[in-house]
Amino acid sequence: MLRKLFAGCIAGLALTATATPALAQGLDTIADRGSLRVGIDVGYMPFEMRDKRGEIIGFDIDLARAMAQAMGVELELVNTAWDGIIPALLTGKIDLIFGGMTITPQRNMRVLFSDPYLEIGQTLLVSKSRKPKLDRLQDLNDPKVVLTTKLGTTGDIAAKRHFPQARIREFESESDAALEVIQGRADAFVYDLPHNTVFAIRYPDAVWHREEPFTWEPLGLAMRLGEHDLLNWVNNFLRQVRGDGRFDRWESYWFEDRDWLERVQ
Repeated sequence: MLRKLFAGCIAGLALTATATPALAQGLDTIADRGSLRVGIDVGYMPFEMRDKRGEIIGFDIDLARAMAQAMGVELELVNTAWDGIIPALLTGKIDLIFGGMTITPQRNMRVLFSDPYLEIGQTLLVSKSRKPKLDRLQDLNDPKVVLTTKLGTTGDIAAKRHFPQARIREFESESDAALEVIQGRADAFVYDLPHNTVFAIRYPDAVWHREEPFTWEPLGLAMRLGEHDLLNWVNNFLRQVRGDGRFDRWESYWFEDRDWLERVQ
């Protein structure tokens, strides 16, 4: 009996020894390379966007810069189309996905998620000319209503789920989808609360923001399956920046203040 137990312990140690290098690959690769490659989709205000000098700024950028500094490596921002950002992660082009990715069961089958770092929801940017006829949420579920969404986002999914009767037009970028509403070619744009808030402030004469979210969405940072060492590090980092007050300062500046709008293109 003792011999069998001893043999079982040796086998368990062997499995642990073979599993450890694979689990440590994420952090080891980043450290060896000397850079943290972060996947973002520039244009998602106020998470990541370009200022008037062409530099990328935003809430996620401040968070990613602090993360790279804590790792002792350089930050490398990799601008990637949103519908291709998970494939970019899985093929090793990036180490982490930022960009306000909603944690969903479907995505979680393909990637590991950090603990939620923000919670948002889907809202509506409605053409002011259409506001009287689209005052209630159920008014949008009509074949005469044209909604715009960004391809591959949870806003796209939510629009199809909540407004199946409406005509939905998908776009590659947030700005193109919102522009359709501003120029009167669509009735409303379905997208995340932070972005729509900023867009409504910039175009107050053209759109009305229905601010109450009709979905609940936790946001997380995504990494490859199996990279539990990186997951542990990221979660501990998020706890650290929350505890020392940096997270609150970033959140206040990018989500409550509006001074940064003067810096944006």
